[in-house]
Amino acid sequence: MKKKENMIYILDVTNRDGVQTSRLGLAKLQKTMINLYLNDMGIYQSEFGFPVTRHETNYLNANLELAKRGVLKPMILEGWVRAITEDVEKAIALTKVKHLNLSISTSEQMIEGKFKGKYTKKDVIRNMVKAVKVAKKKGMKTIGVNAEDASRTDMSYLTEFSLAAKSAGCDRIRYCDTLGFDDPFSIYDRVAHLASSVKVPIELHCHNDLGMVVACSVAGAKAAVDSGVDAYINTTVNGMGERAGNADLVSVILAIRHSSGFRDEYKLDDRINLKKAWRIAKYTSYAFGIAIPVNQVAVGDNAFAHESGIHADGALKDRRNYELYDFEELGRGEPELIETGRSITAGEYSGIKGFRNVYEKLAIKFKNQKEANSILELVRYANVHTQKPLTEDELRFIAENPDIAQKIFTMTPHK
Repeated sequence: MKKKENMIYILDVTNRDGVQTSRLGLAKLQKTMINLYLNDMGIYQSEFGFPVTRHETNYLNANLELAKRGVLKPMILEGWVRAITEDVEKAIALTKVKHLNLSISTSEQMIEGKFKGKYTKKDVIRNMVKAVKVAKKKGMKTIGVNAEDASRTDMSYLTEFSLAAKSAGCDRIRYCDTLGFDDPFSIYDRVAHLASSVKVPIELHCHNDLGMVVACSVAGAKAAVDSGVDAYINTTVNGMGERAGNADLVSVILAIRHSSGFRDEYKLDDRINLKKAWRIAKYTSYAFGIAIPVNQVAVGDNAFAHESGIHADGALKDRRNYELYDFEELGRGEPELIETGRSITAGEYSGIKGFRNVYEKLAIKFKNQKEANSILELVRYANVHTQKPLTEDELRFIAENPDIAQKIFTMTPHK
């Protein structure tokens, strides 16, 4: 069977929506590391933060500098703002961001229950159009428009809103199933209608309140492609996100690559390297301080474990009897070394000898004592910043990009 012409891309939103998980969060170094892992994995775009939030400014500009240097490339770094001109102008004034997603609520529930008379339906469209035009005029390379609560928005109004966004110059419409209200059948019908009517690429941004987030995300993508436009699925690493979370990055990729209805018919961005899945899942679990569930798709401890006699026997005879895909495909299978003797770590109170010992294990050498002392000071700041022992990749990043690390660790109070 010939594959569909249009493509499915992954837009990860861990550093925007994932960090909004209640009672949790990430330090700016951890957000930077996730961007680096996503880029290494071949993900198309990272929604890397909030350009109008001042404590994000140095982190955002530092990551954009990494992209300029080729360290964080070719992945697109895109910021999230409200679909109002003030936010667009502030984002451009504070950061060097060139890709924006503009968001505004479209459902009657939110226009009435959230805006409380501040905006009418016409005002919502008018404000969004103005914001898109300003972003376009200011030189944004890509502009996405988010219809928040799209799944509870009247279809005729959602179409009118999307056509206005397209006319104003947007590149994509983000269909937001903000409350996880859709099911795979309803989202297919609604996205198919929207894509056919507007003829613009569709982003799928789904939540897991009813436990159907991955199914809804891929069903929405199928609808977009079937209707002749590209699809962009929003994901987070390990499904982190508000309330019950967002669509898990690895689960979405596996669903498109291996499910019976997708694998031979739909094209997933071929830059994606699933061998990096295990690494990013483990790091993000560590950064958030949330253990990966034992039965998590692909990366859980039991994802490839067989105990039943029939299952174990079948898997040993031929892994394909009880395994749909290989653990090697995910970058799993390498032994994890656990030191059981003396361990020297680098932290906020480290001395130069212990610090040098840590970096010598990483085969990183310093030109002189001055450079070693400078990196040690940054490592101390990093430990204060994350409040966790630093990983080997974090230590390497600091040694290789000290000026960027310094910028990430620096908070500039608003005056």
